[in-house]
Amino acid sequence: MPFANLSVSDPAQLTDIRRMRRAKNHTRVSLAALAAGSLLLAGCSGSAQADGENATPQNGGVLNVAYDVDPTCLDGQQVGQNVTLNITRQITDSLTDQDPKTGEIKPWLAQSWDVSDDAKTFTFHLRDGVRFQDGTDFTSASVKENFEAIEDLGAKATIGQSYIDGLKSIETPDEQTVTFTFDRSNAQFLQATSTMNLGFYSSKTLDQTAEQRCTGADLVGTGPFALDKVEHNRAITLKRYDDYDWPSSLAGHEGPAHLDGIEFSIVPEASVRNGSLLSGQVDVDTSVQSQDEKTLEAQGLDIVSRANPGVVYNLVPKTTGAIASDKAVRKALVKGIDREQLKTVVSDHQAPATSVLAKSTPEYEDLSDVLAYDPDGAKKLLDDAGWKPGAGGIRAKDGKKLSTTLTYWQDAPFLELVQQQLRTIGFDLQLEKRTIAEVTALQAEGKEDFTFGNLTRSDADILRNYFGAKEQNANTREPGEIDKVLARTTETLDEGERKADFTEAAKLILDEGYSIPIVELTGIVGTGKNVHDFSFEASSRYQLYGTWLDGDQ
Repeated sequence: MPFANLSVSDPAQLTDIRRMRRAKNHTRVSLAALAAGSLLLAGCSGSAQADGENATPQNGGVLNVAYDVDPTCLDGQQVGQNVTLNITRQITDSLTDQDPKTGEIKPWLAQSWDVSDDAKTFTFHLRDGVRFQDGTDFTSASVKENFEAIEDLGAKATIGQSYIDGLKSIETPDEQTVTFTFDRSNAQFLQATSTMNLGFYSSKTLDQTAEQRCTGADLVGTGPFALDKVEHNRAITLKRYDDYDWPSSLAGHEGPAHLDGIEFSIVPEASVRNGSLLSGQVDVDTSVQSQDEKTLEAQGLDIVSRANPGVVYNLVPKTTGAIASDKAVRKALVKGIDREQLKTVVSDHQAPATSVLAKSTPEYEDLSDVLAYDPDGAKKLLDDAGWKPGAGGIRAKDGKKLSTTLTYWQDAPFLELVQQQLRTIGFDLQLEKRTIAEVTALQAEGKEDFTFGNLTRSDADILRNYFGAKEQNANTREPGEIDKVLARTTETLDEGERKADFTEAAKLILDEGYSIPIVELTGIVGTGKNVHDFSFEASSRYQLYGTWLDGDQ
């Protein structure tokens, strides 16, 4: 999508210019170029009720948001699921922010920063006067204790751990200065400081156990909204933090949020969410079904969407699996999916995958030629590997059927068409939808041949986070050439070199069949006529600080 046509923040572009003039970012030019590059982030469409320049935000009211699943854990430092991060993004702030239109890193709790030429040392200069919702001051000591807490979480914070891999020391020479030193180059770290996974909690919150934090009890941050009440599988309620006065430099106003509060209701049934939105019982449906979009638009309601940057929805083979360990099977699955046909079952706001990475990811490169539909090629790979057609067309080898069960929790009806497509090449994919907790438990056992999911981040370093043998290692594989290429991406601040290395890594991942990309994940949100400035941040999580409701509140 051309930059000029981006409509997420069209009404606020003039405001953005004023903000950028205010921001006094002393970051070195090379770092700004790394983060911003020449990319034109794609996948944006709409901001709720595109306000004219004369629209005046109103204060007050509670935004009622309907969600389809319950966040089993509310601690954003521990989990990476969208439902959790969309809530905790409102509670906590980050050192930096990332412009969703350009990818450029901007000031937030850090008003400026310096990065050494070898990308081993990062010094942040914090803004003054920031306080947690319990009244305690946010200082360099707060930054240090939060990063040390993330280290202490270990495997419970796999995403955060991957961002600070190689962290050697954290120095706090005064209350407003904090310096991170890594034992090797870590070029991705600046962008990582903009993510919710590296957000901040008060000392009182950090004193709790990881399990206590998951329940949401006493999660205290510096954000514009404070956690008020948690009733799992029913609702999570936030209230405005009235003393808030330190928004991101990208924000459209200063001071407290416009809304009095936000209620995230858990409403699993799509028909109930849709009906509630049409009747005005809820203001936002966070998971609009494709068949409901035209009905909502015909009633004058907005559909707001933005493709999640990062790794697309994909099947991820485990190299330890009985079937997925066979490279020929993995590569056959890449060839056996007709992604063009998937357009018939997904929303107009959603696109088939054209790479391991979504188009909205910085350093994205179109690899759709590698993903071309080739059923004959898929069958030949399986034939040559000894997988012969058997009963019902399902292949078998040495008495073992080419069949597996995929468990998943996401709203992904397109998987049924993928199931049909793979059956034509002799692969039996059984689908079993379960709860997040059940799928998480099964994946922890590591016995499945394939997992399904995505991973969101507005930086191509997500490939290292997800597939790196020393990181999440989604394939449970031994270190190899891919890891050498991914390691190079952390050593240079040169945008061109990073993009070339990420593209090489993506090609290696596809060539080995370590990822079977399907479609891009896109948040498709329906908003009521009274909702204004419902916005996405760079990682496509909700940023509701500037959202407001019109009419009597």
